Amino acid sequence: MTPPDHRPQTRQGYDTIAEDFARLLPGLDAETALDIAMIDDFAARCAAAQLGPVLDAGCGTGRVSAHLAARGLDVSGVDLSPGMVDLARRTRPHLRFDVGALEDLPATDATLGGLLAWYSLIHTTPDRLPAIVGEFARVLRPGAWLLTAFQAGDGRRVEITSAYGHPVELTNYRHDPQHLIVVLAEAGFDVHAHLHRGAEGVERTPQSVLLARRRA
Repeated sequence: MTPPDHRPQTRQGYDTIAEDFARLLPGLDAETALDIAMIDDFAARCAAAQLGPVLDAGCGTGRVSAHLAARGLDVSGVDLSPGMVDLARRTRPHLRFDVGALEDLPATDATLGGLLAWYSLIHTTPDRLPAIVGEFARVLRPGAWLLTAFQAGDGRRVEITSAYGHPVELTNYRHDPQHLIVVLAEAGFDVHAHLHRGAEGVERTPQSVLLARRRA
């Protein structure tokens, strides 16, 4: 059976909430200190490796892209939602943002020094993860860094009907960190660090952040 493709409804959902998302989350205020520490560590590793530009895959309004750029990285973003990309371009005109899917990233083989997928995999079925992680591996140079964050669980599916004051039809997956670690290993990554923390603030589930490196 072919896994469901949630891209059309995901695109529509984020187009719907884009303006209010940008207004309520202009920067990284919603992230915990642990999350920001992982992002900053990723940025420092990419800067030290000097292997090439960094792609924010699933960049949304570009709020994390801007954070990485402020730390000296050559960063661009890609997102499925034209509404989100339009806001990113308007609010961060010094950075480049493109509309695109995680399965077909706007980069040639082995040209990137880093890739961030910050809560970008949450609308992807577990069965589709290998294809997307394989695409991450395709665009990254050997030795390049990957950072991904997601709501952790057992892979179960959750339907979201309201977000940021708007009715939406979004499907989320609470990915099993151990499953994703296996997927990363099979795609040619070594997991360097795994942050797994409990829910904080308005969060309802544990959260995981994985830092991995493309094998040479």
